[in-house]
Amino acid sequence: MAGKVLVSAGEASGDRYAARLVERLQARRPDLEFFGCAGPAMRKAGVRADVEAESLSVVGLAEVVRHLPRIHREYRRLLAAAERERPAAAVLTDSSGFHLRVAPKLKALGVEVFYLVAPQAWAWREGRVRILRRNVKELHCIFPFEEEWFTSRGVNAVYIGHPLAVMAKARWSRSEFFERYQLPADVPILALCPGSRQGEVLRHLPILAGAVKKIRTAMPVNAILALPPDLDWTGAGAIRQFIEQTGAFLIEGQTWDAMAHADATLAASGTVTVEAALLGAPMAAFYRVQPLTYWVGRPLVRTAFFSMVNLIAGEGVVEELIQQRCTPDELARAALALLQDERARARMRARLADVAAALRTDHDPLDRSAARIAASLEVRGVL
Repeated sequence: MAGKVLVSAGEASGDRYAARLVERLQARRPDLEFFGCAGPAMRKAGVRADVEAESLSVVGLAEVVRHLPRIHREYRRLLAAAERERPAAAVLTDSSGFHLRVAPKLKALGVEVFYLVAPQAWAWREGRVRILRRNVKELHCIFPFEEEWFTSRGVNAVYIGHPLAVMAKARWSRSEFFERYQLPADVPILALCPGSRQGEVLRHLPILAGAVKKIRTAMPVNAILALPPDLDWTGAGAIRQFIEQTGAFLIEGQTWDAMAHADATLAASGTVTVEAALLGAPMAAFYRVQPLTYWVGRPLVRTAFFSMVNLIAGEGVVEELIQQRCTPDELARAALALLQDERARARMRARLADVAAALRTDHDPLDRSAARIAASLEVRGVL
């Protein structure tokens, strides 16, 4: 059987996880060939991109509908590559709306499917469990409570640990960071993390700009706009306008340093809030989608919180400013509550440390994932 593995990710975080997984699989099996839906990190790791992951990076019902023709073309292109290459295994990473349609097709081709980063079926759309149960060889969960939840519903799930518990760390010390970006040491830092997808970044920038202006009426602050690396920012004009309006420092590809050394962070609800928790960064979470998306989706969500940090903690550690509350006034108020109160920041850091401890394991999560996949390939005689 040919030693080919299809790897697919549709989000920036999934791209990073999958790239690290590929590197660990390569260390065990240098003979394996990797292809699929790859972002910048996966391509750098040697995955041939039959589909570029950036083309799938869309969130929200209304937003997805507009891009359905393109997403369907990429879906067909990925399946065509699978039919042509006949991989022994596939690793589908996050992006459940896309990958849970891919998984049954791969299963029908005789491909052993591993799913990395479990869909949040415990929060909404529990029916997705049936697709996982029928089509996925093994589901690799990154949150502690997920293994039992999925296993009790007949899914072959295993908790590997959270990849960010190993990955998320500052590159520079605080003094090195300040020197590198020529930041005045006597002015507090506010990190602004508007998201990893172009659509959500552009949707959040005007709100953040208004918040920064309001904060500066109360106190001086250095605003840092932290954006992901290696993305095609066709909205560069909006980013330039934001910088001109706010005087913010633009930092690309160093979000972990920005949050680690900031006095407070405004973080788009999602993976970045987990990163902030692991870095001990006091924050408030925010998010806004198209009204139709929120109107349709909100009744389906069964959890008390939106932020994964709060879900893990089981309480409201981080303030959540979602949809109607995602306004310049509310974001400014939440940021000032942290920026102006050192004890509030210390209390939040202590509670975030508990969240971080819950996510850490005594092994590299993606090395464990790679070991399980490699062992399955060996059992099947993939040479």
